[in-house]
Amino acid sequence: MIKVHVVHGVGLFRSALVALLRSEETFDVSDGPQRQTRQGRQGAHSTSPHVWVTDIDCLDDPASTGPRVPGNGQGGKGALLVLTSVRKPGALLRAFEAGALGYVDKDGDPSRLIEAIHQVAGGERFVDDSLACDFLQATKIPLTPRELSALGLAAQGAPIGEIANSLNLSCGTIRNYLASAMRKVGARNRMDAIRISQDAGWL
Repeated sequence: MIKVHVVHGVGLFRSALVALLRSEETFDVSDGPQRQTRQGRQGAHSTSPHVWVTDIDCLDDPASTGPRVPGNGQGGKGALLVLTSVRKPGALLRAFEAGALGYVDKDGDPSRLIEAIHQVAGGERFVDDSLACDFLQATKIPLTPRELSALGLAAQGAPIGEIANSLNLSCGTIRNYLASAMRKVGARNRMDAIRISQDAGWL
């Protein structure tokens, strides 16, 4: 059972999200408003949700409203998944810096949110296709030079063995670099990672 805590400042939307997520039998769903008292936040944190689902606008004041998540230096628990709209790179950057692992388009199909929760609960990054360009424009290049080199050669059609020979590395290392690159850019496969990187101007 995946414990999910929904944070949204608008009661109607929050209720709709909760109703949607409770239709998924594998979710144990709780919720809270955008603005919470210190006591209220502590109560929510004591449930140790696996995934926090929050509207991206609720991250404007993370010190008082944002969930504490791993990777943001606050020592909290649970993966952060944000709901956002396209063409908001600044907001995406704030979410990225807050340690968000998942990014779901509010105008997308509800099934994408359910898929994203399952994915981030397992520690994997999720980025909706419609947000990929905004996400990459809002952040610095997340790929290392080695990952870019491996991805660049793959974009030219080179097989794993040829890439390994060109970079004087083992095939296993090349596979690791490509897998890491896909994970970092939120790609579904190698070709998707190449497309995203080319759109961002990295390749």
